[in-house]
Amino acid sequence: MKRLLIKNGLIKTMAGREFMGYILIEGAKIAALGETADMDVPGDATVIDAKGCLVLPGMIDAHCHVGIGEEIFRWEGEDFNEMTDPVTPDMRAIDGINPEDEGFRDARLGGVTAVFTVPGSANVIGGTGVVMKTAGKIVDKMIIRDPAGMKIAFGENPKMVYGEQKKMPMTRMGTAALLRQSLVDAQTYKDKLDQGKSDPDKLPERDLGLEGLVRVINREIPLRAHAHRADDIMTAIRIAREFDVDLVIEHCTEGHKIAEELAELGYPAVVGPLLTNRAKVELKDKSFKTPGILAEAGVKVAIMTDHSVTPIEQLPLCAALACKAGMDIEDALRAITINSAEILGVSDRIGSLEVGKDADIVIWSEHPFIITASPLYVIVDGKIVKPEA
Repeated sequence: MKRLLIKNGLIKTMAGREFMGYILIEGAKIAALGETADMDVPGDATVIDAKGCLVLPGMIDAHCHVGIGEEIFRWEGEDFNEMTDPVTPDMRAIDGINPEDEGFRDARLGGVTAVFTVPGSANVIGGTGVVMKTAGKIVDKMIIRDPAGMKIAFGENPKMVYGEQKKMPMTRMGTAALLRQSLVDAQTYKDKLDQGKSDPDKLPERDLGLEGLVRVINREIPLRAHAHRADDIMTAIRIAREFDVDLVIEHCTEGHKIAEELAELGYPAVVGPLLTNRAKVELKDKSFKTPGILAEAGVKVAIMTDHSVTPIEQLPLCAALACKAGMDIEDALRAITINSAEILGVSDRIGSLEVGKDADIVIWSEHPFIITASPLYVIVDGKIVKPEA
């Protein structure tokens, strides 16, 4: 088994510890970490001297379209919106991801070692997203969790796409009605599946879309709700509470207006993209203050790029600009590491530096929120991916 030793770095675990010390990697996992004085160097280990550097867990972009919305192409690489039906829960992001998308290389060279890549927001129900590493050649081997959430969308996007086709939904009421009916259908399908366990004659005809929504009903995966305006956020919450399902608010652009309510209700928010213009009306109150206000209120916050809306390698810059607008630096770091992992349901593997977790580690020349900072080494699953071989 290959061993890699990082020594003499300022190690910020994002699990409550910060110290001058070492990390020992065996294979793809963190085998040990501790104070420099206690270090025992294995004779067969490759050693990286991180003196003067900051060692952090790999960053996690909790909402993007890397791999299914390729930058270089137009329609050739746009595989994240099946705009032929407003309800497509049977779509799976894994089937549209190209691991050779340049966005993956940009991500890992920028210190982003994992992502949640997800269908777009054209549809009321868009399909399931996946959590995956940014290094690898085969999508199936890059996956951490699949499915990791069912994408749904409120507000302008589904109205625009299907209103132009003279289809439902043309209104916010229509969007909510389609989502409710789909969840009712999933509940009915689940009941028939349960009945079929004792009486095979009652098993329903297989329906891939309803199978995906049953995962939501069973609380195996959350709804990932694209919602910018405060009223759309509350509609998403209203429906989630009505059906007793888990929910993550995506974008949450006007979340600062209802921060106390979101904290009281306990729903996490993945905020962004903030490093962009006000491209549509529902972004009119976009502000870098939003993630800080939400975090201070007690909401679990992650910060996203929505790549390729904002280039994925600028994830630390987005967090830094949130700090400039008032967010606590530690909260901002958590928003691109451990909070993202917890929201995505993968904190047992990534998001912090702890024994037994995946060896996804970035060695920074200085704090990543400093504009001149650069990832000197990026390690994914115990393998050095920067500098590139």
